[in-house]
Amino acid sequence: MIEIPPALVFLLGALFIAFLPGKIRSLFCVLVPVAGAANLAWLYFGPGLGVYCEFEYLDFTLTLMRFDKLALLFCVLFHLAAFAGMIFAFGVTDRVQQVAATVYAGSALGAVCAGDLLTLLIWWEVLALSSLFLIWARRTRESRRAGMRYFTMQLLSGLLLFNGIALQYLGTGSLAFEAVTLGSTWDASSIGTWCLFLGFGVKCGFPLLHTWITDGYPAGTPTGSVFLSGFTTKVAIYAMARSFVGEDLLITIGAAMAVFPIFYAVIENDLRRVLGYSMINQIGFMCVGIGIGTDLAVNGALAHAFNDVFFKGLLFMAMGAVLLRTGTVNGSDLGGLYKSMPKTTVLCMVGAASISAFPLFSGFASKSMIMVAAAEEHHTVVFFLLLFAAAGVFHHAGIKIPFFAFFAHDSKRRVAEAPRYMLIAMSLMAIVCIFNGTFPQWGLYRLLPLPNDYDPYDAFHVITQLQILFFSALAFAVLMLTKVYPPELRSVNIDADWIVRKPGKAVAMFFVRPVLAIGERVAEYERWLPGVLRMGHFKRFARLTLLEETVLLVVLLLLAFLLVVVLA
Repeated sequence: MIEIPPALVFLLGALFIAFLPGKIRSLFCVLVPVAGAANLAWLYFGPGLGVYCEFEYLDFTLTLMRFDKLALLFCVLFHLAAFAGMIFAFGVTDRVQQVAATVYAGSALGAVCAGDLLTLLIWWEVLALSSLFLIWARRTRESRRAGMRYFTMQLLSGLLLFNGIALQYLGTGSLAFEAVTLGSTWDASSIGTWCLFLGFGVKCGFPLLHTWITDGYPAGTPTGSVFLSGFTTKVAIYAMARSFVGEDLLITIGAAMAVFPIFYAVIENDLRRVLGYSMINQIGFMCVGIGIGTDLAVNGALAHAFNDVFFKGLLFMAMGAVLLRTGTVNGSDLGGLYKSMPKTTVLCMVGAASISAFPLFSGFASKSMIMVAAAEEHHTVVFFLLLFAAAGVFHHAGIKIPFFAFFAHDSKRRVAEAPRYMLIAMSLMAIVCIFNGTFPQWGLYRLLPLPNDYDPYDAFHVITQLQILFFSALAFAVLMLTKVYPPELRSVNIDADWIVRKPGKAVAMFFVRPVLAIGERVAEYERWLPGVLRMGHFKRFARLTLLEETVLLVVLLLLAFLLVVVLA
């Protein structure tokens, strides 16, 4: 019996997508996660949970697939997210975006199934590289520059992870991807755990390491940003949940992450950038839950990660549809779109209600678990910080985004409703948001890896949350009527970037110059390659751009590696 790693299905799909024409390619993109889901069901109901695809490399035992309850939760999540994302991108005919998105989803699945740190590192880097193309695919000067800054931070994360793995192996002789504790000594193992922690932290968006999210995600294409919102940070949360459960430092960091983005989001004009700050805010809740470490807290963090993909994805989809139709997502240039995009408006408000944790919507079923766990473990200050953060997210994501995009002043823009395939994708995301919020015990809670008997729908939880939402809405109304609420201005907020951009540019150029030299060689290769590839059966290759050839090369190398391992 051959157990096929979930990532392999997506990589094979990416290979086919690279050569298929037009609309057939878009249809095949949708079918890849369907095939992946069928394979996932076969693994679960056939061989079952366990460890598969182990092989020896040099003196190491590498595991491509550790299929336990924690991995299963994220596998289900990523298949659903990929399916909805592919439907949303059905109208896209850009080969680069389609191949990159498929590889990106596959690498996320590879990372959550990795049974050792070295395998995790491989997928960690593929995740970074494939996601970069979703930013560059917009093909603007802004996206190119944002992509380079984004990739620099991803390389930093990979470098920290690599050093952590090396030091861990030096100190313990093991590559096991399992729970560790931050050490207080200066031996190799202790330093290694800190490197792992910071490597994961970069991808989580720890304070001062967070700007790649708010800088890179808004620079992506309308569809690319939807994919970006669903995978990278959730893989990092998975890694934290696998390795650092119960780490007290995560509580402090998570509380800071939950609070500080609120102030930036309130003054931000770019609504997709607001969603980037909102993402950091929500990841802060997850980090607090993992740091507390009780069953309720960890389940809450994982459930919130699951829900965040859908309500944040829905909001990114809504803003992507607005960007597609109007060419902008700046709050100062929008307003009154409910008249011409009523369906998008309603679906956006479902996402806003979910992220704001309205009862009967998904955020309520998961966010309250973390806050109750904080109260039960007597983290009083953290509890009140999370309470403030919960009210703040209602302001900037629950009210600000739908209000300034679809209501507020009338911008006189009259555009077509979002395309049908986008509305279908948004509707699927909205259904999951409502189902997970209304009937969490029927689906979401059953997927959680730890014992769970939490019931969010008692009188105390419902009344308390409604009070928070009511007074937050009242505060927003008062601030707007008194003109105290910050207006939407045509400006750019740099936040922590100003610390690193000047010295960072000098350091980056030191390392980039050799890459530019290699790029000149690649340009020479590009001039003669099409003539060679036009011969015989390679005619199709001649129509690929350099960007497409690079993506294809990465796919082929990964596919060859996986096939050798699976068939060995």
